[in-house]
Order: sequence, then C-alpha cells, then structure tokens
Amino acid sequence: MRIEIDSGAIEYPKIKQASDILKNHGVIVYPTDTIYGFGCDIFSSKAVERIYKIKKKKATGFSFICPDLKSISEFAFVSDQAYRIMKRLLPGPYTFIFKATKRVPKEIIPNKKTVAIRIPDNDICLNLVKEIGNPIITTSVNVSCEPHYSDPLEIEKEFLPHVDLIIDAGTLQNDPSTVIDFSEDEPKIIRYGKGDTSLFEK
Repeated sequence: MRIEIDSGAIEYPKIKQASDILKNHGVIVYPTDTIYGFGCDIFSSKAVERIYKIKKKKATGFSFICPDLKSISEFAFVSDQAYRIMKRLLPGPYTFIFKATKRVPKEIIPNKKTVAIRIPDNDICLNLVKEIGNPIITTSVNVSCEPHYSDPLEIEKEFLPHVDLIIDAGTLQNDPSTVIDFSEDEPKIIRYGKGDTSLFEK
C-alpha cells in the first residue's frame, strides 16, 4: 500500500495508520529530511530481521530516529560538548555516533559498542516516532551497496511486495545525512552529506 502525505500539512489519520503498522511488527518506507528510509520499531526483532533481508544486508547494524534530544540519553552516552552541538544542529540532516547504553537492542548494534542516532527535520518521521513511543530504524531504501531510491513510485514498484506501507511525500533529493562520530573525546566527521560541517572543521 502507498499513501500520500504532504510534509507541510501532516494528516493524523495517516500517521496513525502507519504507526499502527509499526506497532504490529510492520516495516514501512517513509521520508526524512534527506532520503527515503526503511523503518520499523527498534524493539521488534522480527521487523528488524525483515529489513536486513529486504536490503540483502548482513547483520551489521542500523541507525535509528529519536523524537528529541532528551530521549537520546536513553540509548547513548552523550557528553556535554555533544549535547551543546546537537542543540544547535537538530533537528537536521545529521547522524551522530555515540557509545551505546544497554537499552539498545543487540540486533541494532551487533558486535558493536556504538550507536548511530538521528533527529531529522521532517515532521512525518518525528510524528511517527512520537506516536509509537519507541525509536524507529532509519536505513536507506535500497539493496545493500546499490544506489538509493528517491522516487516513491519506483520504490513501490521495487519494494512493495516486501514492505507493509510506503509513505509518499514526493520525490526527494538523493542527499544522505552528514555523519559525526562523538564516541571518542573529539568529534570526527565520518561522512560528508547534506548537513553543514563548519562547526567541526578547524
């Protein structure tokens, strides 16, 4: 099923429809402030496994979305420096890497001690996270190591048999998030993407 949602005028019944699917171990495709993502409740091991299979990806871990800065501390150890920087940049097109707390499911960070977290500047995915009450996986809509999909009609054609819902917010620019590693003493740029990096460059 594919439903259209206007990012500028959130329709609660459609958000509720998508969140009910997530609460019942479903997998959806949804827009962010960068690219389209596969998503599921991070505490649904069944749904997480489905996403690994859809992407044909080994169990190497996924990023996920939190609704706000306060909730990040449940899943990551955040320094005062990192918090100050994130307060300036979020919500926005960034992925931040931290040392993980025990609250993070093992399926999300297999064999790792770090976790990657986003708070996108997109009301659709933030409303979804708030509605289900848990973070949701965010990983690019593609088969592992292949190009990302940015057109929801192409996503429907390629992936609809494998997902429960596609949220269509129009074609997105294919710009990934900027990735910043806060797991060590000093922040480190891991990937240059849509987010401005001037705060991290000396």
